Amino acid sequence: MESKTADSFRDHIGTIDEKGKRKWIYAQKPKGRLYSMRSYTTLIFLVIFFGLPFIKMNGDPLFMLNVIEGKFILFGSIFWPQDLFLFGLGMVIFVLFIALFTIAFGRVFCGWACPQTIFLEMIFRRIEYWAEGDATTQRALNKGPWTSEKIRKKAIKNSIFFLVSFIISVTFISYIIGVDKLIQIATEPFASHTGGWITTIIVTAVFYGIYTRFREQICLVVCPYGRLQGVLLDRNSILVAYDYLRGEKRGHIKKNEKRTLGDCIDCDQCVKVCPTGIDIRNGTQLECTNCTACIDACNFMMKKVGLPTGLIRYASENGIANKQKLFMTGRMIAYSVVLAILVSVEVFLLASRSDIDTTVNRARGLRYQEMAEGKIGNLYSIQLINKTHRDIPVQLKMDPEIGKIQMIGKDILVGKESIAQGMFFVVRDKASITKRKTTLEIGIYSGEKKIKTVEASFLGPLSR
Repeated sequence: MESKTADSFRDHIGTIDEKGKRKWIYAQKPKGRLYSMRSYTTLIFLVIFFGLPFIKMNGDPLFMLNVIEGKFILFGSIFWPQDLFLFGLGMVIFVLFIALFTIAFGRVFCGWACPQTIFLEMIFRRIEYWAEGDATTQRALNKGPWTSEKIRKKAIKNSIFFLVSFIISVTFISYIIGVDKLIQIATEPFASHTGGWITTIIVTAVFYGIYTRFREQICLVVCPYGRLQGVLLDRNSILVAYDYLRGEKRGHIKKNEKRTLGDCIDCDQCVKVCPTGIDIRNGTQLECTNCTACIDACNFMMKKVGLPTGLIRYASENGIANKQKLFMTGRMIAYSVVLAILVSVEVFLLASRSDIDTTVNRARGLRYQEMAEGKIGNLYSIQLINKTHRDIPVQLKMDPEIGKIQMIGKDILVGKESIAQGMFFVVRDKASITKRKTTLEIGIYSGEKKIKTVEASFLGPLSR
């Protein structure tokens, strides 16, 4: 591969010039088969992103992350702070998933499914192309004087940008507080929900600033995943790559010439369409999000000059070096199996999660109580957390040969999404107690259905 200075491109970010100032990226509008496929992926993402908050199950959102109240709903199942271990395990699995996925498949997620990429490249840039024209026109417009035409175009673009940012922010907030609360904020007097409106305005301004000015810097500066790729990728990872063996030595093509140079005609179309301003021919770089715009641009030019497509394609570095087509290696298959196992474990834990969390403790400060007819009793407190959308009546049972449960008051009714508490005695025959401390199993039932079993320690007199 040729470059002005070997690996000099790695000494700086492509969007920063030699003086440390921001270089604005005027990305040429991409087109091609992969861009069309990304458009379909975008449509699916937008339907899910904007539609999911409106889907309900048992009166609650299908998906909500209410960090304010500590209430999380994932596909109809409610999670409270008591389920933190599940979230902790889920985060560990997620990090491992990201690492293994990136090692095997590179930054496919960044180019095809990341919300930042989708909104910027497939929504806001399209609005910009419509309002101001392609890259060359945009550059000329920005450098030119403030004419009425420029003011009109800028006003239209920024008005639509702000409106779309507002819609995104409202949807984002609905994932936290729910659509019903959002409608309540919108329909009731401003004074009743000042905090909600201020939050909405701030979030809208953040999104507007990101997609108007900050743009690709999110991927380069803020996103930790982009920074991690340099550590996670290796020579067998799938990435968007330039086939330097076939392309070099590059040079312009001439009519009716007998080509002695490589297939790269040095048209720079791959650079012009890149949304982060890099030259993919320099090799794998931090800024590359695997958006595939360069693949479409290169394939178009190859067809135009009658050369084979695929000069830039999905490949691994070893695959290019060894002139091999893309295939699933044993390592990729192994990582995929590990990923499937990790996801299966998390799904199993979520599916087997109990509807009720129960905590049973012996009453503090009390030992045991001598009761009539040679009985020994221990007093316990119980706390039950209902994670479901329905009221659950609860009864406590244990093996009658070991002891008997006497509730203080009525059986417990645990309201939906709430906490209930109660007190009860465990009564045992004094003659059957052979140990100072015994571990008992108490069954938590709803009707005839056993929900779970909890353990409690029973304290008796010293054995003789």
